[in-house]
Amino acid sequence: MDLIKKIIFPGIALIAVCYAFGRFSYGLFMPEISKALHLNDAASGAINSGTYIAYCLSLLTAPMLINRKGHHYVIQLAGISAVLGLTGIALSQNAWVLAFSVFLAGLSTGWASPALGNTVNAELAPDLQARGNSWINTGTSFGIVISGPLYWLFTDYWRLTYILFAVIGVVVLLWNRRVIPATKTLPCTKSLWTCMKPTRPGSALLMACLLTGVSSAIYWTFARNFLTDEKGASDSEAVLFWIVMGVMGILGGCAGRIIERIEIGWSYRIGILLLAISLGVILLPSMAASLISAIIFGSTYIFLTSVFIVWATRLFSPNVSIGISLAFLALGAGQFLGSSMAGYTIEVFSNTTAFLAFAVLGLFGLLIRVK
Repeated sequence: MDLIKKIIFPGIALIAVCYAFGRFSYGLFMPEISKALHLNDAASGAINSGTYIAYCLSLLTAPMLINRKGHHYVIQLAGISAVLGLTGIALSQNAWVLAFSVFLAGLSTGWASPALGNTVNAELAPDLQARGNSWINTGTSFGIVISGPLYWLFTDYWRLTYILFAVIGVVVLLWNRRVIPATKTLPCTKSLWTCMKPTRPGSALLMACLLTGVSSAIYWTFARNFLTDEKGASDSEAVLFWIVMGVMGILGGCAGRIIERIEIGWSYRIGILLLAISLGVILLPSMAASLISAIIFGSTYIFLTSVFIVWATRLFSPNVSIGISLAFLALGAGQFLGSSMAGYTIEVFSNTTAFLAFAVLGLFGLLIRVK
């Protein structure tokens, strides 16, 4: 039990710093940052897309770095890039410095997940690994729970908030450096490209991740705008929506136990159905429906990503960092494509048509056979 706490708690904290602070907080504070630096919507959107590019690049390099240096080294690399990126955002005076800092913070996410997955595989007993990975994956939700109230309290003092994020990042980096064992995992015995080449079951995993990324992108990108622009929600209600989504994501930590009980296949199918339902419920007119949608989406998205992590570790064992990198790369690629597709669909048709279309698109994931 002590070893579980030693691995899981610092892992949750690192994911919170890298994902919630380093990657997603820019979208939360973007209106205030854009106003302070005199950025138009196109420039702000282009800078935000840098997080996706950085995420994909770091996911591609993570297996190689873990193979050569070990997961302990890559965990520290993720923490350092997050702290430097967050500090750069806080001190940025122009678009170029901001863009570089957002990119640097975004790199941390693609290094953190595979390295922590490798840590769980190396340090925990097989019967504890699904639960360990699932709880570490909830770090994003814990971070959102922290960043949401901070946005509420310090909306006009976003630089101070990012300094606070960076200070928390330093503490978390030192914590992981101290407690995560510097175990060197078995390297890929073949060429790295051979190890990364997916098998037929691996291709099913990547397709599931891609479709989930596409269908969930509209929610991450446009749900808050839909609430304020279409449903007339206030900024406070929109932030409450964000916090509720984060709080409920913590329930995704139960994914490990659920997978143990009903297996990956049923866990994945139930998750896909609930994700589609959340996209439909947000269209109902009341604010209560929006909060119900946030509850369903927040818990289901983290649950599904936990399913993908466990699925990847079982398919690619012992090279679990490769499996997690490929799964999250497909998820990120789907979100990148989905954001563009969603924006175009909303512009040509309507929010209602777009959310329903993406819900139906996500349901195609039920056709994927899970092995």
